[in-house]
Amino acid sequence: MAALLAVPALAASPGNDPTALARIRDAAMASDYAWERTADMTDLIGPRLSGSPGAAAAVAQVAEAMRKLGARVALQPVKVPHWVRGAESGELVEYSGRPAGITQRVVLSALGGSGATPAAGLTAPVMVVGSFDELKARASEAKGKIVLFDAAFDQPMAERGLAGAAYGQASAFRRDGPRQAAALGAVAALVRSAGGANFRIPHTGNTALQDYPRFPAAAVSAEDAMLMRRLAQRGPLAMKLVLTPQTLPDADSYNVIADLPGTDKPDEIVIVSGHLDSWDLATGAHDDAAGVASAMAVLDTLKKLDFRPRRTIRMIAWMNEENGTRGARGYLAAEQANADKHIGAIESDNGVGRPFGLRASVPATSSKLFAPLQAVLQPIGAGVFQRLDALSTGDLSGLERAGVPSFAPLVDTSSYFSYHHTAADTLDKVDPDHLRRNVALMATTAWYLANIEGAIGRASVPER
Repeated sequence: MAALLAVPALAASPGNDPTALARIRDAAMASDYAWERTADMTDLIGPRLSGSPGAAAAVAQVAEAMRKLGARVALQPVKVPHWVRGAESGELVEYSGRPAGITQRVVLSALGGSGATPAAGLTAPVMVVGSFDELKARASEAKGKIVLFDAAFDQPMAERGLAGAAYGQASAFRRDGPRQAAALGAVAALVRSAGGANFRIPHTGNTALQDYPRFPAAAVSAEDAMLMRRLAQRGPLAMKLVLTPQTLPDADSYNVIADLPGTDKPDEIVIVSGHLDSWDLATGAHDDAAGVASAMAVLDTLKKLDFRPRRTIRMIAWMNEENGTRGARGYLAAEQANADKHIGAIESDNGVGRPFGLRASVPATSSKLFAPLQAVLQPIGAGVFQRLDALSTGDLSGLERAGVPSFAPLVDTSSYFSYHHTAADTLDKVDPDHLRRNVALMATTAWYLANIEGAIGRASVPER
């Protein structure tokens, strides 16, 4: 980004007076702006995988909406992956006790970065494993097989406030399983879907297949994974698999950046953000249309109140979080030398369930600075402040490593992974009241950071 232009003197900011913070909170709670923008992105555009027409339409839609608010809008160019889903099907064609003429369909979806089978498909024995250790112990059996990783998502863990940990455990097989199977000579890999709702829907997502570009990989529904394990226990199991995705040349795309310039510290920046792209199975309502819309609504809320921050509040709609984080990396490359001018960065990318407060990567000594913000958020049940050494969220992780404190809504995610990366992530799953509360949380936090006196310290991400 080019340096911000000087702006004329504006009306004095109300600063972080509790009354001003309460007005921001209440204005956000009374507005349906975020709901309307979420509906625009999901119902009018639909899926928005990077490189797709939907992603390009989202860039144009968000940029135009921000221009209508009077924000200073810039489109930051970024080259993004362009992976296109093709035909996909699975059929169990051999198993012990199979009646003559009977085969069974498997519900599956190609994983991001998957290579293709031959156009007519491939047929091979299926090897079912429950862990990486089991794959390693049976490594000699994998050559020429379709390897299925049958590891269940721990929904009880998710329901007890540890959805991120449950997802991390399950998604490890999606990310690394295909690569490990390919290295052992398997002909394809399947993973049990990383989600908590067993309604026979597959959960897609990215893989670490960069070194195996022709290797087919897909997610199967939980029910089909369990079926295949039961059949494999009866005897030899074989499957016909058809996957015909394509990896096309990188495409031109953009981050959408919209600034509400600061009055007396315009070169200091507070980011509020979400990501534009989604997977291609649904409309990406929770992941992450509602997150982008919440960030947009921060600017809308402040503009309606005619509140002008001391520091610049920068709305960023990131491109390509799902399968590459190219947008975030491009922004960091452009702003690396200016990282110390970034006071804080907020991203909503964990769904818009009911918010309980904030997660923040600020120094322990700075936590007490946020007590006034907590007090203002308490009336909407969002007064918790959870300090962490690092949030390590996709789009903000590079900025965080550069020392920028990161913030994210602390939301109820107990059902989030029932929809995440599936065909079920649609507008009807978004609760309008929860969405308004997320906007209120983000808007008051952005304002608080943009007007806080003194320094809150820098993020200090521990070495991995």
